[in-house]
Amino acid sequence: MPSPLILLPPSEGKATGGDGAPWNEADQSFPELAAQREEVVAALARAMKGSVGARSKILGVGAARTAEATAANLAVGSAPTLPAIGRYTGVLYDALDYPSLPAPLRRRVDRQVLIFSGLWGVLRPTDPIPDYKLKMGASLPGFGRPAHFWKPILTDHLTDTEVVWDLLPNEHSAAWDPSVARRRMRVRFLDDVERDGERRLVAVSHWNKLLKGSLVRFVVSEQADDPGHLVGFEHPEGYVYDPSLTVTTGRTTEVSLIARR
Repeated sequence: MPSPLILLPPSEGKATGGDGAPWNEADQSFPELAAQREEVVAALARAMKGSVGARSKILGVGAARTAEATAANLAVGSAPTLPAIGRYTGVLYDALDYPSLPAPLRRRVDRQVLIFSGLWGVLRPTDPIPDYKLKMGASLPGFGRPAHFWKPILTDHLTDTEVVWDLLPNEHSAAWDPSVARRRMRVRFLDDVERDGERRLVAVSHWNKLLKGSLVRFVVSEQADDPGHLVGFEHPEGYVYDPSLTVTTGRTTEVSLIARR
């Protein structure tokens, strides 16, 4: 059985700087995407010539951060790079804590994790990238949304994939057709809380990324390719697998991890 793939979003937070060669001069896991990436880079550069208000809307940041993000985007072609796993610094990646993994598990992460990106399409953790700012759901003038552009390309790359843990938010899930994977797992984190004298299950939003980072560590460690493997998942915040809430529709299985509050 092939190792399961794990689909992750990038992070909003990114480390600055770097000491690697520019992205288009460096070795990449998907060199066949170079031309498409250049298209998106060019569309982003054109968008960065608009007004402050227009750029702020495209980037999804306030006016105070627009100048910084614009400068990073205009320098994408020549800026120094870091591996994606070092560039992304958000909550999910902090919880994954890649540097603390033993070397064999880091190699598994390098092979099994695919990061969906509005600018790059898909990355592996070791792929060198510069600092940048572009959401998958942004709308670039004369180009449209990166998710629409990348969807046929990423779908083709994932066709006939055996097992996929899809930990993407909806914005990034729009960039592929999950029906091409033979088995796809989606995960919900739920709090079992008391409201008005009754126990209810409430979807977790504030810790969602933190919880997914811990789940990635478990999946690569155990090579989990079936929801039943989550019986052994022990999260520091108390989330455990509840098989009674597992639902399979077609090729997609929805899995629930619950903590009592």
